[in-house]
Formats: sequence, C-alpha cells, structure tokens
Amino acid sequence: MGTETEFQSILSRLPCQVHWGDCDPAGIIFYPTYFRWIDAASWALFESAGYGPKWMREQHMAMPLVSAQCDFVAPAAHGDRCEVRSRIARFGGKSFVVEHEVVRADGVVLAKGKETRVWGRYVNGPGSPLKGETIPDELKSRFRAA
Repeated sequence: MGTETEFQSILSRLPCQVHWGDCDPAGIIFYPTYFRWIDAASWALFESAGYGPKWMREQHMAMPLVSAQCDFVAPAAHGDRCEVRSRIARFGGKSFVVEHEVVRADGVVLAKGKETRVWGRYVNGPGSPLKGETIPDELKSRFRAA
C-alpha cells in the first residue's frame, strides 16, 4: 500500500441552504453551487482539526485542489436546509482525498462529491511557487476517528 493510509475519519458538518438562483424549477441545483459548498466544507473540516485559513496563511501552507467530482443524486427545492458531511477518505504521501455528501434536513442525500488536494507550502511565502510536502503524521492523527 506504500504511503497511502485509509481509515475512518472524523466527520465534519457544514450547514447550507438552497437559495433563490441555486436551483431550477426541476429541482436541479446549479452545479457550481455544489462545488462552492464542497470547497467550504473542506476548509471547515480542516479548521475543525486546528488547520484553519489563518494558520495556513501564517505557515505559508495551502491545499490546492487537483481533482473534483460531484454526482447529482436527488432534486432539491428553494428553501431546503442541508448540510455537507465531509471526511478524509485517504491520505497519501503529499495528497489526500476528501469525500462529501450533501444531505437535506430530512436525510435525503442530494449529491455526493470527492476532492483530491495536495498538502503544500509556498517556497518563499504567498505569491512564490508552491511545493507539495509530505503530510505530517500529527495532521493525520487529528483526523482519525476517536
């Protein structure tokens, strides 16, 4: 298996709501809305483990997105309250996979998404080249389920 690690990760929940313009009359959410929610959920997940945007900036760290997918599962309606449930599915040496489910308040899964991101550091601070770094064991341990 090399440097990849699969395990049960802590679950983060980010509340969201379907607003006017997010959804067409057939109940199909405009796809960038899902990606906006999923991106915000990844950042919330890392913030819940102590790696929020402020810490990332101070340490010159980044977690750029290298792959993203989202599958529509069920329709939604204006006003639906939802949450994005996110967890780390896999850690590699320098990359990781975050899995997401967008779940309506009644428990219906609206969409499932997945992101692959790289753990990186700006060589000489923000604006300089970004270089992938080995994901620290301490970071991985914060995501392990209790």
